[in-house]
Amino acid sequence: MSTDNSAAYNNRAAVADFPIIVAQWQRDAAAYRDMMAKEGRAELDIRFGPSERQYIDLFKSNDADAPLALFIHGGYWRAMSPKEHSHLARGLTANGVSVAVAGYDLTPQVSIAEIIEQMRAAVLFLWKRFGKRIMVYGHSAGGHLTACMMATDWPSLDKTAPADLVPAGYAISGVFDLAGLVNTDMNVDFKLDDASAHAISPLFWPAPKGRVLDLVVGGDELPEFIRLSHVMADTWGAAGVKTRYEAIPGTHHFNVVAPLADPLSAMTGRVVELCELTRA
Repeated sequence: MSTDNSAAYNNRAAVADFPIIVAQWQRDAAAYRDMMAKEGRAELDIRFGPSERQYIDLFKSNDADAPLALFIHGGYWRAMSPKEHSHLARGLTANGVSVAVAGYDLTPQVSIAEIIEQMRAAVLFLWKRFGKRIMVYGHSAGGHLTACMMATDWPSLDKTAPADLVPAGYAISGVFDLAGLVNTDMNVDFKLDDASAHAISPLFWPAPKGRVLDLVVGGDELPEFIRLSHVMADTWGAAGVKTRYEAIPGTHHFNVVAPLADPLSAMTGRVVELCELTRA
């Protein structure tokens, strides 16, 4: 008899203030977009794929030679969009990094495997436009997708792309082994079985040796999220990736990303360091 894992993965139920937090995200994101647009540093709704949700909001540094980062939003592959997350680019743009925030179609309209392909298309779109390697960072579902981008064989998709097109990543509160989601109520949208869950779990993909991946999680998150980040750091670390695990005390699944909006935060400082690796 299978075990219902729904509670182990239900972040919204674990954080009573979730609706208040998201409402604040929406306000902060809109204000940041308006500010950047007025400064001529925002390029919004850039289409990289055929569907309505496949777009990038680009926030530009004042430095023409700025490193490039891609932020991938969360929402369990079935909710949210770039528009709730624009302000999370503030920390990097204030430190001389240009940030693309990418959208994707949601389950159950598409599969998680298709979302992975859409994010690969976004990365290659940015490569073709800017000719720069990219630091990828993301939250929750975006943490999973961050690891997927790091482990992608880019030259097999585009002969012009370097193998280390994504040399570094910063994955916040990701799910790197999707097996536990098979027996959850959310699987009505994911439509996963054991085989398909394994196939889209970057924990089991060939590790991108020599590259750098930070695995970050809130210290007050659900135990399964803490476990998954730790296991990912240990597994890829043993396989040759330069991994770093951090549990941030006093933070839960939804406020753990807040420091990304602060140009002076330790989190922003670390992500800026990772962005510098794209220049090497």
